[in-house]
Formats: sequence, structure tokens, C-alpha cells
Amino acid sequence: MSFLKDYFTVNAYGLKFYKADGDGKKPFALICPGGGYAMVSSHNEGEPFAKKLNSLGYNAFVLRYRVREQAKCPAPLDDAARALKHILDNAEEYGVLKDGYSLWGSSAGGHLAALFASERICKNTYKLPQPSALVLIYPVITMGELTHEDSKNNFLGRNPLPEEIKAASVEENVNASYPPTFLWNSKEDDCVHPDNGLIMKNALDKFGVDCRFMQFEKGAHGAGLGTGTECEPWFDEAVAFWKEHVIHEA
Repeated sequence: MSFLKDYFTVNAYGLKFYKADGDGKKPFALICPGGGYAMVSSHNEGEPFAKKLNSLGYNAFVLRYRVREQAKCPAPLDDAARALKHILDNAEEYGVLKDGYSLWGSSAGGHLAALFASERICKNTYKLPQPSALVLIYPVITMGELTHEDSKNNFLGRNPLPEEIKAASVEENVNASYPPTFLWNSKEDDCVHPDNGLIMKNALDKFGVDCRFMQFEKGAHGAGLGTGTECEPWFDEAVAFWKEHVIHEA
């Protein structure tokens, strides 16, 4: 079963490397596809992003994290930490720069990336460096009233305690040390409430974290690159945002 076709069946940690052409070390992106913590939708939110980043001269890794009955917190966070530690420990072999990495996440993968990127989780819990930039694509942010219920149920279980809901809500984990963040969604998103984007922007603005929020009038949830649609410009804007915050360029 290939990596890209296993998003419905294989439920185990995995990491796939996409190497850009050319010599020299380059910054890397770690990509967390979405799927409501029920699957890992690599076919539209993993490989296409990685290959486009490769075409721009960046290395990329697509994470497969545990889902469904194995998605209970902190398992997906453990998988993200495992991936990042593996990449950093093997940076020479992969030809990647340890500094200046970006973390990307779509939908529920956006929740995973955004929660993991926080100082409390990435730095304090896993003792790993926070990303130089975070890229969120129609993300699930809150576990509160405007959450995506399936994502919440898979990540926290059916009857989470109030303190568990708060701890898993990204907006409650933002502080002045949160990484610069690019995010986008559309007003017509009928899967993840578009106000999740506003919740995140407001949290970032409160602490003075550099943020760019693009909200399109139209754009289907799961659009991925959005090729040929109103939201297509997001990818180039996201890469430009990352470049502004890369510590070392190749």
C-alpha cells in the first residue's frame, strides 16, 4: 500500500521525504495533512504541497500521524514531535537546515500543527525548537463552541473535561512566543466554521504575533492548492511569508 493511498486504511506513524533538486542545505517544511483526525488526506494536502515546495527549492516532509481510535491526545502530537526530532537528528543526511523550518497544517492537521507549534507543547513538553513560521490552511482552531465536532471527538473523546477542551484549543495556547503565522480559509467553508480563522487571528493580535490572515469569499474545504479557484494565490503568499521569517537561506 503506497503512502499516498493509505489515508483510509493504514493507521500508524509515517514520514515521507520530498527532496528539492540542487545542492546545498535548504530550509524544510513539515506538512500535516487534514482529515478530521479520522484519516490523513495526503493526496490533496500533503504531496501536492511538498512537490510545489520542491519546485521552489525547498525540501519537504509529509507526516502521517495516528488517527481514528488512536487519535486521542497526545498521540498525534507525539507523532509530530517524533517526525521533527528525526528530521533534526538526521539533518546532514537529508541536506536540510535545522534553523528556519516551517510547519504546515490543513483542517484537523492545522489544529495539530498549530497546537504543536505552541511554546507549551513544542518547546516545553517536547524540548524541540518552534517553527520559524506556521502555515495553516482552513484550520480547526478551537475545541470550544465553534469546533469541528468530529475532530474534537477523535482528539479528545466524547466527553472531555472543560480543562481538556481549554488545553486543546489553540487560541488558549498562544502567547508572545508563538511563531509567526500565515492562515487562510473561505467564508463559504461548510465543514470547519470560518470563524476559526478569526479566533486565531484575534489571539495572535492580542500578543503582537506577526500574522497574515487571508479569508476568501469562495473556496471549498479540502481545496488544497486551490488551483484555478479564487483561493489559488494563498500558496505563493504563504511561501513569501515563510521567507520573511527564515533564519538561514540556502
